[in-house]
Amino acid sequence: MRLLACLLLALYWLPLWAEPGLRPVDDPAWTTEYDRFFRKYTKRYFGPAFDWRWFKAQAIAESNLKPRISSHAGAIGLMQILPATYEEIRARNPHFKQIRDPEWNIAAGIFYDRLLYRKWREPLPDRDRLLLAFASYNAGYVRIRRIFRRLEQQLAHTPLWDEMEPAVPGETRHYVRKIVTLVEGRPRKPVRRLRGVEKFLVFNQQG
Repeated sequence: MRLLACLLLALYWLPLWAEPGLRPVDDPAWTTEYDRFFRKYTKRYFGPAFDWRWFKAQAIAESNLKPRISSHAGAIGLMQILPATYEEIRARNPHFKQIRDPEWNIAAGIFYDRLLYRKWREPLPDRDRLLLAFASYNAGYVRIRRIFRRLEQQLAHTPLWDEMEPAVPGETRHYVRKIVTLVEGRPRKPVRRLRGVEKFLVFNQQG
């Protein structure tokens, strides 16, 4: 059993995906048209020392910086915000205007990130809190919190994002990893998705 678990752990670290042609967030190929809004609302909601490029990278992951795009689920704009979520945000920010306006779409997305970031009050590094906020933005806070609590019990310590990553939904894992790659370059630990008994053995080996 231990040998099998070790083999599965080795498979776990094999690269599962690499996104060809994914250019860094600073690459001239990405439009700078909305950078002033990313800077402005990052400073407003996260403070002047916070790297605004994280939220531009998030918008790339959401919409490839296309302001008029809509998803099949009805999410709108650069930050792919659902109209119902936007109205909740707007209730707290009545000066926000139309959801399709790039400035207010970005402002709402970063404001929502801040709300999620504040929900992760555990003793975590700022980067891990931010990645958990991004995961919550994509998959929902309640879902990510449930996974977090389960791992916290299994590992007997507060899990970092690298420990969370294999357990989150595949779409969310890819989403967060894309944002990280855009800002920081290629992942330090390429992730292979675990299934069924593999996940059981790995998590029990870790515990």
